Amino acid sequence: MMNIHIRRGQNQIGGNIVEISTENTKILLDIGLELDDEKNKTLPDIKGLFDYKGYDAVFISHYHSDHLGLAYRIHKDIPLYIGEKSAKIIQASDVYKRVPTITPHGFLEHKRKIVVGDISVTPYLCDHSAFDSYMLLCEADGESVLYTGDFRGNGRKPYDWLLTELPKKVDKLICEGTTLSREGYVAIREQEIENQAVELFRNNKGPVFVLQSSMNIDRIVTMYRAAKRSGRTFLEELYMADITSAAGGNIPNPAFDDVYAFITSGSRYEGLKKYAHRMGKDRIVKTPFVMCVRTSLLRYMKGLSKKMSFKEGVLVYSFWSGYKETEDMQRFLSECKNLGLKIVTLHTSGHADYETIQKLVNTVNPNEIIPIHTEAPEKMIFNT
Repeated sequence: MMNIHIRRGQNQIGGNIVEISTENTKILLDIGLELDDEKNKTLPDIKGLFDYKGYDAVFISHYHSDHLGLAYRIHKDIPLYIGEKSAKIIQASDVYKRVPTITPHGFLEHKRKIVVGDISVTPYLCDHSAFDSYMLLCEADGESVLYTGDFRGNGRKPYDWLLTELPKKVDKLICEGTTLSREGYVAIREQEIENQAVELFRNNKGPVFVLQSSMNIDRIVTMYRAAKRSGRTFLEELYMADITSAAGGNIPNPAFDDVYAFITSGSRYEGLKKYAHRMGKDRIVKTPFVMCVRTSLLRYMKGLSKKMSFKEGVLVYSFWSGYKETEDMQRFLSECKNLGLKIVTLHTSGHADYETIQKLVNTVNPNEIIPIHTEAPEKMIFNT
């Protein structure tokens, strides 16, 4: 018999820890940090995870810290599995931050089964605001459990394709329900965000800044495509450039003809030198651009405003709206307004809306649905 123990995450968003076990094997799916940093000051009381090898493996669905964060603390003898691109992105981020990083035992690949003891785990590549995300199908003793991790149907990967790949019957579905607490929420497609951005970039003649996560690869693609369609050069600060270069392939990075890296600190110049496509302030001010920024780059933006006009300039806010309630974000947005920038919100969730979850339920036809990653588990009611 396969047992499920939701150690954390069933009545909250973030901090997922899911235990799957049989008589002979015990694994974890995701080991995330809490969203409230105060709660992360002590490790969760899980014997055999941090102090000795009490688990046979840990599988990480994607690289967001509320799913991955405790991976840095697990016992070194416990094998860790994550997507290869995810690992490269995390490692690039950690190198930039000059902190220790993770060393996976193996990598998740779409539909490549991994057997640990008497449990098999099959990853299914899905769409989320984190690149290289996976749903995880666990099978043992003739039973099947599908864990969704975080997913959506409004991104750049075709959702219908995923539905054709998934099994047509599972015993249990452990399903995220992040958006269920948002009454009537319907997700905007990433393509629509791109179209709105193109119109905005074309209609405002001044500089365009985009405040977004450097690890939201889909959004980077969206803003790059919008920049290209509106005749603007795409600028990535060094941290984003390192991450997009680690992702590689068709992800916009300074190897592209129309993507340039820039830095805001002289101490980082050695890191910038590896990019042939790099741009300093003197050239930036003469170039129509879309510049990706972080709140920590306010001083740099102020310096840039002394070299060029910010008239008809725009700051695109592309984060969850809740971050606007924080003191740091309020200060940053206020300072941007003082510089003459118009603040425009262009964002869509990395999480499934109700209709998207219902389509998943219709596809895998579970005998039981177990809610996770939600503040409204009582709303996890779907037709099966």
